Amino acid sequence: MKKVLMLMSLCALVYQTGCESKHEEKEEETHFLVTAPLKKDTTITKEYVSQIHAISHIELRALEKGYLQKIFVDEGQFVRKGQPMFQIMPMLYEAEQQKAQAEANFAEIEYRNTKALADSNIVSKNELALAKAKWDKAKAELSLAQVHLGFTDIRAPFDGIMDHFQVRLGSLVGEGDLLTTLSDNSKMWVYFNVPEAEYLDYKTRSEKEGMLKVGLLMANNKLFEYPGVVETIEADFNNETGNIAFRATFPNPKKLLRHGETGNIQVVQSLKNALIIPQKATFEVLEKKYVYVVDKNNVIRSREITIAAELPHIFVVQSGLKMDDKILLEGLRQVHENEKIHYKFLQPDSVISNLSLYAE
Repeated sequence: MKKVLMLMSLCALVYQTGCESKHEEKEEETHFLVTAPLKKDTTITKEYVSQIHAISHIELRALEKGYLQKIFVDEGQFVRKGQPMFQIMPMLYEAEQQKAQAEANFAEIEYRNTKALADSNIVSKNELALAKAKWDKAKAELSLAQVHLGFTDIRAPFDGIMDHFQVRLGSLVGEGDLLTTLSDNSKMWVYFNVPEAEYLDYKTRSEKEGMLKVGLLMANNKLFEYPGVVETIEADFNNETGNIAFRATFPNPKKLLRHGETGNIQVVQSLKNALIIPQKATFEVLEKKYVYVVDKNNVIRSREITIAAELPHIFVVQSGLKMDDKILLEGLRQVHENEKIHYKFLQPDSVISNLSLYAE
């Protein structure tokens, strides 16, 4: 009798264990969610590190030697074209001009007297020509003296913003010494490098769409309020990097941008019928992207994919997947290659709509 009771207890235990095992399997089935790629029109934003330059950025240098007698401006000041900026002590050059002026006046009087005599046939035409040559030479020397005197008065060649001073009041400056720099920030040239493949795509699109419009993400991660356009491309590729330099022009009416800043150029590109999947459905092995594809027998197999672009929470797939492929959405670390699974299929548009996604 005891043996019978023990046998019945053992059977009951085996039955209960089997039920619990089947119950766990049923619970395990709900752990795996599967979806499919979604074909959708969307936009991608590509970013390129850039250097920001003023449309005109020049060095102001002394054209004559002497003591810096006056400074009419201050560092960081906005100056207008023709506004006085520096004056190098002009007394020596003023004296040279006065001397040249006196010599020119003397040569002119001599010429006029000689001409009067020549008109009366008292002197020859050769003497008149010689007097005329002396006068022309004196006028040329006067013009040269005036130019040298003008070099002591340094004025702004265009509207712009002053940089810091390289010299101070009273400094002895030599010919060619740097005084300061001046930047015209009314427009900014922003340079960025583009790979060869993207350059070819751009040239193809530009024939149909015209000049490329771009945005500028500033160093504070805020987008510059005025869009720019790509106006020029350099002639040659860099053989070391395989890139070519683009130049975008941005208006800068508020003078927010300054020469030497950095930022990121943003290029927005529309993609028609892009194949998109959630990023969380992928895994990486040796810097290559993979997904688990579920076949008709519910067996999962890893498959390498190529990513065309990355957006928040999603990837745009260039190759490796088709629309009717089923991919594992969650639980990628809980499964193994060639394992048969039970899953629940989620519609791809429902999956994507629950992600933070910029798509149109």
